[in-house]
Amino acid sequence: MLDSLALLLEKTFLLAHLNFFTATLSKKEECAKHRDENARYRRGDLLEVPRTLFTHFGIYLGDNKVAHLMPDILLVLTRNNTRIQKAVTNKRLLLGVIYKYASIRVDTVEDFAFGSDILLNTMDNTLRHPLASEEVARRAEKLIGQIPYSLMWNNCEHFVTYCRYGTAVSLQTEKFCECLKSVIRDQRSVLFTTVIGLLSMFYLGIAPCTALPTFIIPFTLWMAG
Repeated sequence: MLDSLALLLEKTFLLAHLNFFTATLSKKEECAKHRDENARYRRGDLLEVPRTLFTHFGIYLGDNKVAHLMPDILLVLTRNNTRIQKAVTNKRLLLGVIYKYASIRVDTVEDFAFGSDILLNTMDNTLRHPLASEEVARRAEKLIGQIPYSLMWNNCEHFVTYCRYGTAVSLQTEKFCECLKSVIRDQRSVLFTTVIGLLSMFYLGIAPCTALPTFIIPFTLWMAG
């Protein structure tokens, strides 16, 4: 079930992911010099890795350790630190997002990267004026532990931008909201949702669970557009 849900989310957001959730080709080329495996990161560096649906961020603490915010359902189900400290799987992460529970944890650079290339301090080009490296690392260390999670308002990007720049922001969230606004403004979405609703009524029958969304969703999009 979880694998199917993850696949559905991946297909749904694939276009948006390609457009703005992952680093663009030019961004990768610009930062290629930072991804030398033999290079050592400095304490306080902001690391980022592309994931399936988003870009994941962390703060390098030194000694091959990275502090990063991760949703995790195991935080609710067990107090066994040995199990919790293992690398977070996609199922654990997805259920943690749904349950809105996470922790700022410390993992090795390898576990943080999860097989992806690591980009270094690329957000300095956009947000600029990072804090002193030691201050960045100390901020991250103070926040280690369990916290509530919000995909829109308290995610891994909010954590690293607070630590490195002093203000919690998420460029991914802002771009997603802009994309959502453009979809709402596009009146073709009204026709699309109407057709989907009518098809659901045809195949599932006329009932409140099919009829109400068929009228309410297109009407809401029409008024918001």
